[in-house]
Amino acid sequence: MLFALGGLNAWGGQTAGDYLAVSTGFCVSVCAAGLFGEDLLQRGYRADRVVLAHVARHPGTTTRQVAQALGVPERRVTASFDRLTDDGLLTVAPDSAPEASCLYLLPPADGDAEQTQGP
Repeated sequence: MLFALGGLNAWGGQTAGDYLAVSTGFCVSVCAAGLFGEDLLQRGYRADRVVLAHVARHPGTTTRQVAQALGVPERRVTASFDRLTDDGLLTVAPDSAPEASCLYLLPPADGDAEQTQGP
């Protein structure tokens, strides 16, 4: 909506010869595109936060279990697991099966006992 408003302002300014309106319209359009990109980025972070909260409540869970519990596709959960393990917020249980059924856990805090796996 904001992108279209900027475009209309630029077009109206062009037809009226108002170059200040043209430059303002272009600026509004560029800012709208930036906000759209930021929203897409934040959407991934929100999904990661939900997945992380689920694993915190249910340690030792698999990708399929999380996807079914949250009602999202497995590939989205897999992407979240990849980002969260790369960032060190999740770990794969050492005795996990192949990647298709890995068990994910929160990493133990320094000095804490190992986390037990739950259902």
